[in-house]
Amino acid sequence: MTRRILEHKILGPRKNKIVPFKWNGETYYGAEGESITAALLANDVRTLRHHERDGAPRGLYCNIGHCSECRVTVDGTQNVRACLTPVRKDMEISRQGALPHLVKGGGDDAL
Repeated sequence: MTRRILEHKILGPRKNKIVPFKWNGETYYGAEGESITAALLANDVRTLRHHERDGAPRGLYCNIGHCSECRVTVDGTQNVRACLTPVRKDMEISRQGALPHLVKGGGDDAL
């Protein structure tokens, strides 16, 4: 099941090619060219990472690349903003762990 709009009453049917991608090792499908966050949301994935300090789930927040809440690892590259990165066929996307330099010292000024 998808939550993706497949046909719009004014714009008509969606014309993007549906492609497979992997999220944390599991295969999902997205419309080629849509953002990673849009593809994950359409597949009911809401948590993209966990906060470095308290482990709270983080997901889509601003959706314009400003807040960095949607950082993921894409094909081995960390800190990719999922809201700005288009889905490609066979992309390997994974939840990102804590970044040690962000929490070094653990004080309030660490983040």
